[in-house]
Amino acid sequence: MPAENHFVYLARCNDGSLYCGTCVNLKDRERVHNDGKGAKYTRGRLPVTFIYSESFATLSEARSREAAIKKLTRDEKESLIRSGMLTP
Repeated sequence: MPAENHFVYLARCNDGSLYCGTCVNLKDRERVHNDGKGAKYTRGRLPVTFIYSESFATLSEARSREAAIKKLTRDEKESLIRSGMLTP
């Protein structure tokens, strides 16, 4: 069974907004965002803090979940965050 090594994450930006993305290393990706080299959306909203993630065996699965999360309302995303799933 392959190791789960693709992540979908939610980051809370300094202005309180949420950003959803995918990566293979959560700590590295958070650092890239906070170095101002991540998504254009987050560059003007630094710092960001990763507050939720899910892991997947493939990038395709992670991207599908990212698309589903992006369709959620703000309240639904906050509920997901409250569920407390944050992986290393």
